[in-house]
Parts: sequence; structure tokens; C-alpha cells
Amino acid sequence: MRAAAFTDLIGPEGVSVIERDDPDPGPGEAAVDVAACAINRHDLWILEGDSAMVDADDLPFVTGLDVAGVVSEVGDDVSAVEPGDRVVLCPNETCGSCRFCREGPENLCERFSLYHGGLAETARVEADRLVALPDGVDATTAAAIPTAYMTAFHMLRRADVGPGDLVFVPGATGGVGVAAVQLADILGARAIGTSSSESKLERVSELGLDHAIQATEPDEIREAVADIGTPDAVINHLGGEYTRLGQDVMRRGGTMVICGRTAGGESTIDVPDLFLGHKRVVGSTMGTQDDLRRLVDLTADGDLSPVIDETFSLEETADAFATMQDRESVGKLVVEP
Repeated sequence: MRAAAFTDLIGPEGVSVIERDDPDPGPGEAAVDVAACAINRHDLWILEGDSAMVDADDLPFVTGLDVAGVVSEVGDDVSAVEPGDRVVLCPNETCGSCRFCREGPENLCERFSLYHGGLAETARVEADRLVALPDGVDATTAAAIPTAYMTAFHMLRRADVGPGDLVFVPGATGGVGVAAVQLADILGARAIGTSSSESKLERVSELGLDHAIQATEPDEIREAVADIGTPDAVINHLGGEYTRLGQDVMRRGGTMVICGRTAGGESTIDVPDLFLGHKRVVGSTMGTQDDLRRLVDLTADGDLSPVIDETFSLEETADAFATMQDRESVGKLVVEP
């Protein structure tokens, strides 16, 4: 089979299409013929050599978390799926034995990790991580859901966002940002979002963004948010200086949920404001398999339309990562092997 592998950790030019043996599913596993696989910032960090997970000794490395396709073969002890089933993969990898795997939620697993291997014609996966796709949800749409929409949905749940709430989403035009805006709208909340691009903000406004702020400097954003209102929740996938910004603008008793470090891996917290204002800063990684099922159902019912900016063939995987580097897209970039 063909796979788009990282053969050098130098950016998009380090992607090559290589030949690999077809995967043979073992006990509890399934082989999925990949119809679509979305890419994520997580993959780009690996490709740029900015991840502790992968180094030169691991090359060639095939990434790709968000797999959707058709089950082609199953191993022993698999009953949940069978060949011919249309599925999407929940990319969580958990130990199954720690207290968090036993009691939930699963994404608190002490040895939590993520699946890789979807940028190929066939992927070998844990069969019990596959979620069935209804007839109304195609594979490309399904591949856009797991990482971005699971993450945003879980963050909104952790912040207890509900009807009438005001949600601040810095960087509202990225994958998690777009998902957060759409899902906040479904929940009946109002959203404030930022971006440096007027055209991208116009696109996200069509998806449910109530208040658009064209700015990137925290002081300018802080003033603009104050003119709109006091957010009940902050969905922060940027980290860095946007953490202090989020703390400053949210209301007393508000919650900021952080899932990423695109703007930096370290942040400053105003400790007196934190405890005197009864504010919460919460870390969150991915979501749960039940979150994914609910999102697939929302999509099937027509309530959610995951946003796909562009699709690419397997041979164009390097172009997909170059597009992600350019930061001009709104929504997901999906490779269709």
C-alpha cells in the first residue's frame, strides 16, 4: 500500500509517498481502507521537528489521527465491527487499566496517547475505537470531526457553556476555533472571536460568530472584548500570552479551558485575580469516544456541518501541510487516500 510518510523532520518538503506492506490486524484490531484523513497542528509540529514524540530514529513516520473509511478486515476477538462497515476512528489511545480508564473520563488516562498512521491507503486500528457512520455522513466530513470538534466540544462541556452564555475564542479561524464557534452556537451561546484576517472572520461569522475582532495584540483585543461584554468562558487553544488575556477579560467565576500551545508553551497568571475573582483555568486534551458519537449524531441530524477548507490526494499531502503552514485556511484540511 501507499503511505505519505515523514522522511525528514524539516517541514512539508520532508513528506514522501512510500510503499509499505498492507497491515495485518491482530487480536482486537481492524484494518480500515482509508477514504479520508484530516491533518492537524499536532501533525505539523511533528513534521517541523517540534514534538518530543518523534525524532529521527522513528523515520519514516506515518502520522494521521482522524481516520474515516471502510473496515476491510478484522482480527480475532472483534465483534463490534465487521468488513464493509463505514466508520470513523476515535484517535484516543489509553491503557484501559488505570483509575481514569476504569472510572472515566478516558482522556484522563495516565498513559494517554494518540493514534498515528492514517495518512495511508489502509490503517490498522483498535477495533473498539471505531464509531459507526450513519448513511448521511460521508467519510470526508467524518474525518473532519475527531480532533478539532471533539476537543472543542469537550472544552465547552468543561466550561459548562449553555444558552445565553458569552464565549471568547481567541484564534477563532483555526480548526478548534471554528469548531468552538459552531458548537457554541448549537448550545445557544454567543461567541466573540479574533483573527488577523478580515476575510477569515467574515467566513466564521457565517458559521455563527456573533462578534468579530480583527486584531492579534492582547491589549487591543482586551479593549475590544470589554466593549462587547464580559465572557462567561474562554476557549483557549493558543496558550502563551493569550492565557493572561483570557483571564483578564472573563467574568468573576468564569472558566478558561486551555488545550494548546500554538502561541507559546508558557503563560503568566495573575494569582490574586484568580482567587479573588473565583476564576478557573482548566487544562483539557481531546475528548471522549462518547463525545465523538454525539458529534457524529449532530452531523447526521443536520445540526452540525464540519467545515472543510480543502481536500488533497495522498500525493498532495506535502501541499496540505504547506497550506496549514500558510495559515490561510478556515476549517479542516483533509487528505483522501
